[in-house]
This record gives sequence, C-alpha cells and structure tokens, in this order.
Amino acid sequence: MTFAELIHAVHTHPQHVVVPGLWGQGRATFGGLVAAMLYEAMRLKVPAGRPVRSLSVTFVGPLLMGEPAAFEVEVLREGKSVSQVVGRAVQNGAVVAMAQGSFGASRQSAVRVEAEPAPAMKAVEDCQELPYAAGITPEFTRFLAMRWGEGGIPFSSTPARHMGGWVRLRSDVSYDKVTEAHLLALVDAWPPAVLSHLSKPAPGSSLTWTIEFVHPIPSLTTHDWCLYRAEIEHALDGYGHIAARLWTADGQLLALSRQTTTVFD
Repeated sequence: MTFAELIHAVHTHPQHVVVPGLWGQGRATFGGLVAAMLYEAMRLKVPAGRPVRSLSVTFVGPLLMGEPAAFEVEVLREGKSVSQVVGRAVQNGAVVAMAQGSFGASRQSAVRVEAEPAPAMKAVEDCQELPYAAGITPEFTRFLAMRWGEGGIPFSSTPARHMGGWVRLRSDVSYDKVTEAHLLALVDAWPPAVLSHLSKPAPGSSLTWTIEFVHPIPSLTTHDWCLYRAEIEHALDGYGHIAARLWTADGQLLALSRQTTTVFD
C-alpha cells in the first residue's frame, strides 16, 4: 500500500487499519507514517479553515505491521478560532501512539516576523542518496528518498552536530499535492542525528516529537525536493535532543521540529 492508500484507509475505516510490512522500521511501523495517520484522523474532526499549527506526538510503543490498529479522536475544546484535539492509535487493546494537536484559523495581526533564511546546502545532484537495500536500510525507505548534504549517515562514526540534505517521496509515487501529512513523513524519514556518532548498528528511535507547521503551505507535489537540517542540541545517557527544520527548495520554511530520541548502544 502506498502512503496515499494508507491515509485513505484512515478516512474510510479508522477502527481497522492494517499497515503492511513494506512500511517497517525494525519491528515497528515507520513513525512518520503513524504520526501522519493520527493527524489525518484528527483533522477529520476539525472544522474547515483551521489548519494544524502544532502537533505533539508520543510514541508509547511499536505499532505492529500486519495487525489491525484503531485511530480514536477526542475533541477537547472548540473555541472561536482554535480547536484542541487528542488522537490515539490503539492496537491489541493498548495505546501505541498519541498526539495532541492545535488547529487554528488565521487572524489579522500587526505582528509579522519573517523566518530566518534556509542554510546553504550542496545541490541535490551533488548529494549522496541513501539507497533502499533490503535487509539493510529500513523497509519504509523504499518510499522516501534522502540525499545527504551534511553530516554522516547512521553508524558512520561521524561526530557532527548537524545532519541534513534533501528529501522527497520516491518517483514511483503519484504526483500528489503535499499536505501536512506528507511533511510529517518527510521530516521523520531522517534518522536521529545521534546515530551518525556510532561506529556500529544500534537501535534508536523517537520518544517524543513536537512539530509546528508554517502556513500557508506552498504549492508542492510529492516529487519536489525539500531541504532538511537537524541540530543535536544535547545528548547524554542514551537520550538525544534534536531540533530540525524543513524548507522548500527555494528556501520557504515549511515546518519546525523538535524530538527527544533514544539510542540503545
């Protein structure tokens, strides 16, 4: 099933969604897809004209592939311009992921501060792409293309503070318009930047993730490259604190991300 087909499954039968093994990240489902499906279930409960401004995700446990999961949504409050919503992914009677989202309509304001410019990065064609390799790279990477422009790939013993480059859906996916659900997948496609510090493979994953979206989202398709850059702000005791941003190829800010990650080395 493609990304679009899985999102459609959440729309049509949210109480029984089965993710195939093609979307694996170890024994669990790719976290960016889980967050995207949670977001879509939540969005369906929000009035039109209130785009998501912030989404806070906690990965409680692995969402297992091949087994049905339910996506449950609760609207906590619906004010004049902001809706506060909670979503849960439940599998085998237990919560495996949950998210709290703030959806807000635009308002007139005298405050206007432009985003800082995007960082300089090598051109897409000059960056090394992480190829999909069965049994070596995570299964979900068959659907997403990442090209390294800065920092090291996981387990390369590269003690860099920054990691970044270019990311998009792979070319065998249809030309869909990019939405917040796609941005969730594009940002989370990148491995925790702390993994590049290791010299041999070790498990690592996101524990909590907060992402904020910049509206309006520019007109992009799933074949357009986006620029990603992450910074390790602190890492100790098996936990890393990582801030990241995503831009369009021409430097328009799309999203701001912050993750607490775990590593078991």
